[in-house]
Amino acid sequence: MIDPIIFSIDLGFTQLTVRWYGVLIVAGVLIAATYASWYVKRKNEDPNIVWDLLIWLLISGIIGARLWYVIADIIGGGTRYLEDPIRILFINEGGLNILGGVMVGAIVTWYYTKRNNIDFWLIADAIGPAYLIGQAIGRWGNFINQELYGPPTTLPWGIPIDAEHRLPPWNDLATYPVETTRFHPTFAYEMIWNLVLAGILIYLIVKHGDKLRTGVIAGLSLIAAGVGRTWIELYFRPDQPRFFGTPVSTSLIISVIFALLGLFIVLVKAGKISVPFMKPGSTEYAKRFTRRPPVPRKTRRQKM
Repeated sequence: MIDPIIFSIDLGFTQLTVRWYGVLIVAGVLIAATYASWYVKRKNEDPNIVWDLLIWLLISGIIGARLWYVIADIIGGGTRYLEDPIRILFINEGGLNILGGVMVGAIVTWYYTKRNNIDFWLIADAIGPAYLIGQAIGRWGNFINQELYGPPTTLPWGIPIDAEHRLPPWNDLATYPVETTRFHPTFAYEMIWNLVLAGILIYLIVKHGDKLRTGVIAGLSLIAAGVGRTWIELYFRPDQPRFFGTPVSTSLIISVIFALLGLFIVLVKAGKISVPFMKPGSTEYAKRFTRRPPVPRKTRRQKM
């Protein structure tokens, strides 16, 4: 297995550790943002919108992912954050759920676009496939950390998991020997699903982009993310907290909501159903300023 730590530097007062997980997350974010800026530019808008928004999405995404992880843990019966709330801030101990990052990130995106007079659906359509791509790249960090794996399997692509990373009951090495037991690579299933669906969406954009109504790609992306995570949760995520003691995981519920919300958006934007609070999509984005015009600098009066 690959060492999760790339290198460490002793700074005297602290230890600086660079991990593969962090590097892959950053790589995923940058590649996703590059794709999103390409999409915005394809629509004849300023691609710098994406890079301006990126810092806000990173901050809000981390906060949302942490909050949902904590909330899901409490719903699942966990008490560690209730007994010691300060531990909520200890992100270095692990504990992020990307579904929470998506929820909070969507709210921040909506606020950012309204404040800066930007078409929200332009950004939503750009971010949809970008999210699938970025998450797929980040999943390799789960492989290196030996996390996000499923039940034991005899399939040829099963992966080994060291004893210290085993979940109960698979930490019983007498029943599940390290030498012979292999597990479903859940991270790889989700990674492949995301890349395939992102590829299909990008194909639709390139082939039929001028005919697709605004918001349709965003809705399809939500369906792809929701459906993919739903079947992953059903069969390959035994580590997730359960919804108030039921067999259903908290992430499964959110994933189903994502898929249904995506379907609703597609139907509305495609003009199949009508609702008072959302307009149908069009084949052209609203013509607005997507960048604030620069403020002219005051010129000094030249001395006579």
